[in-house]
Amino acid sequence: MCLSVPAKIMKLEKDKALVDFGGSQREVSMMLLPEAKIGDYVLVHAGFAIQLLEESDAKKTLDAFKEIYENEK
Repeated sequence: MCLSVPAKIMKLEKDKALVDFGGSQREVSMMLLPEAKIGDYVLVHAGFAIQLLEESDAKKTLDAFKEIYENEK
């Protein structure tokens, strides 16, 4: 099973970005989305940003993940 997760770009440097997954930050490759900019939401899979997302769609997905996590406690 493959899973991709929305994240917000916090910092860009060459072909790498620091992204935030709703509290957890990671560095990802931006090689596939050179047009992305700080503040954009992207879909991340296997360490690569693979698609730009609308902010509202990204937040809905992140909220759903958060709800699932809270219900598992």
